[in-house]
Amino acid sequence: MVLVCRYFRLSFLVKARIYRLKKPSFLHRWLIRATSKWNAHLGFSYLEKIYMNVLIIGSGGREYSIGYALNQEKKVNNIFYAPGNGATSNFAQNLDIKDYKKLAEFAKNNDIDLTIVGPEAPLVEGVVDIFKNEGLTIFGPSKDAAKLEGSKVYMKNFLSRNNIPTARYIETDDEKKAMDFIESLTLPIVVKADGLCAGKGVIIAKTKDEAKNAAKDMLSGKSFSDAGKTIVIEEFLDGYELSVFAICDGENYKVLPAAQDHKRLLDNDEGPNTGGMGAYAPTLLIDEELYKKIEERVIKPTLKGMQKEGAPYEGVLFIGLMIVKGEPVVLEYNVRFGDPECEVLMPLIKSSVFDLFYKGATKDLSSLDIKFYDKYAVGVVMASENYPYSSSTPAEIIVDEIVHEGLKENSHISYAGVSKTDDKLYATGGRVLVCVGMGESIREARDYAYSLCGQVHFAGKKFRTDIAYQALSED
Repeated sequence: MVLVCRYFRLSFLVKARIYRLKKPSFLHRWLIRATSKWNAHLGFSYLEKIYMNVLIIGSGGREYSIGYALNQEKKVNNIFYAPGNGATSNFAQNLDIKDYKKLAEFAKNNDIDLTIVGPEAPLVEGVVDIFKNEGLTIFGPSKDAAKLEGSKVYMKNFLSRNNIPTARYIETDDEKKAMDFIESLTLPIVVKADGLCAGKGVIIAKTKDEAKNAAKDMLSGKSFSDAGKTIVIEEFLDGYELSVFAICDGENYKVLPAAQDHKRLLDNDEGPNTGGMGAYAPTLLIDEELYKKIEERVIKPTLKGMQKEGAPYEGVLFIGLMIVKGEPVVLEYNVRFGDPECEVLMPLIKSSVFDLFYKGATKDLSSLDIKFYDKYAVGVVMASENYPYSSSTPAEIIVDEIVHEGLKENSHISYAGVSKTDDKLYATGGRVLVCVGMGESIREARDYAYSLCGQVHFAGKKFRTDIAYQALSED
């Protein structure tokens, strides 16, 4: 008994010391695996690893915000990004590994306890399947389940098969059928490319000629290449949009606060569509009754439907909704967090963010008691000069020292399109960063977010000045 107790103490101390190291050596990793095997052999199932290593796949503001939240938790030790950006290296290690099989090998050799996939492309390409085949824990849907975003045709047909409310539509690769259906619709008309188009494959046409030209350009391959060879044409729904996110484990789910984003480049929702110029959460445009309708009419039938399809849904289910006369209608599914919605959702989670992702990845959400701060978050995207038309000249980013205690405690920056040279950050992407503010009200959160914008400087920066205007008009 004395020997067992001494071994228990030694095992605990070995792990406690090693997991505090930022770059464990081969010997360190061997000791971890050796003590873990002996613990299992001796029946110490309760001897859990207390410092966790996390790998995040992606490089944008969404991925930065996930890592930023995880870095606040004591149980999270090492964070790795593949590939990350110029700012993620401030609290994590960036990896230059593009091949998913080699990345899985890295995860095995470096005792990665959880991998989180940020963007849609790796999910559609099957990165989750590759990791799971190696016995690794990874958060995200399988390649088959990711078709909910990877193919708009599959998504619309799935909605129809499972009687989930959606707009009237056709899917076709035939130009004549497309032209005939367009003639049958009232304006405006929505034309969508089937495949992934980096958020740019949806056209809301204000005239029938515009809709027909958009359809022709997609079908011919002129727009979006092969991604547009099959298209979806649907009626335009008149209502207001909501973004609802559910963390799913195949059977169970946890709903996060509903968010609202701002797609247009300019104030008053003018200018071209973008990946998103800002967001806020929770929105005041939803109540408990509407949440209940969304769960019963959308989330539950979606999970049951995916089980029937042989592709249980695990990961983030992002549901783009149009609320028409108080009723939820599905516009689209995405199989990952929205960006910049993720940046305003992460700081609202009061309970462990790691546990949320880990239990979602290990089919254990039913045991999770998720808690949220009774606050609001507003995120304002700062973009480069030529966004979204073309790339911009790299510009050094300078952030003033923040002396106001309230601003320091209630705001932070989530970095996206940035690189680092000689310890200086440069704006190198389209959407450069997100200034996030927290507050007891949306107005207070908005004010903190814009105050932080005033502390950030780079040549050609631009941002909307009316983020959260919908909520403030209701305030």
